[in-house]
Amino acid sequence: MKAVAMEPLTVEDYRLLPDGGPRYQLIEGDLFMAPAPNRYHQEISGNIFLLLAKYLERHPIGKLYAAPFDVYFDEINVHQPDLVFVSKKNQSILTYAGAEGAPDFIVEILSPKTAGLDKKPKRRVFARCGVKELWLIDPDAKLVHVYFLQKDTEHSAATYQEKDTFASPHFPGLKIKGATIFKR
Repeated sequence: MKAVAMEPLTVEDYRLLPDGGPRYQLIEGDLFMAPAPNRYHQEISGNIFLLLAKYLERHPIGKLYAAPFDVYFDEINVHQPDLVFVSKKNQSILTYAGAEGAPDFIVEILSPKTAGLDKKPKRRVFARCGVKELWLIDPDAKLVHVYFLQKDTEHSAATYQEKDTFASPHFPGLKIKGATIFKR
């Protein structure tokens, strides 16, 4: 029996999906349902959002968005990262539908059902399309893996633990405490 090759799904197909739930992501032409994240995942996302939103109130250097928020990278990739930051100089990518192009900074919080997608194909798409900084957060190990994707796609530049304090070039002067990120 011969396998039938299917054409990859496109942004056009993605836009035909019904509004409301469930949430989907288009990754390299394949459609993936995004289950609701668990409570701790939501707490981590909220902690980071609050930290960055407070910073952006004092330093209005761009816009911050939380999932669900569509990022249209190309014709076969529409992702919904947990958090997305778009700098003022890159704001032309913001549209009514979300973002059409690479945000400056993305946070993905790993969960058992999506970690494989976040670590491999999504990270490669982010790098290929121009995302500068990616945080992959491991809630179980309480680690923040920081990637500067335009320098090295495959290896994190640094990994921070709950006890560490670190910074991001996207948020000058902000000291980020691991304890704040992983607070329950």
